[in-house]
Amino acid sequence: MKAIWNNTIIAESNDTKVVENNHYFPQESIKSEYFKPSDTTSRCPWKGEASYYNVEVDGEINKDSAWYYPQTSHAAKPIKNYVAFWKEIKVVE
Repeated sequence: MKAIWNNTIIAESNDTKVVENNHYFPQESIKSEYFKPSDTTSRCPWKGEASYYNVEVDGEINKDSAWYYPQTSHAAKPIKNYVAFWKEIKVVE
């Protein structure tokens, strides 16, 4: 799977995990130069607290467009530190 934004592949993996129709990419599969930590957090009742990244490509910023769970509930352990995307980031095969 590939995550693409602004015509740039920002993550690529053959080992994504699908949860609630989102592909979660292993942390090591994201191209870290495009990811900037965000102060934003949110809470999922069954997964835990999510942290976010801003994605920046060619000087354009897609705020809070990637998220991950640094600490998960027991049920969500398989996606701990895996990264998922939204806000115009396309995930394709």
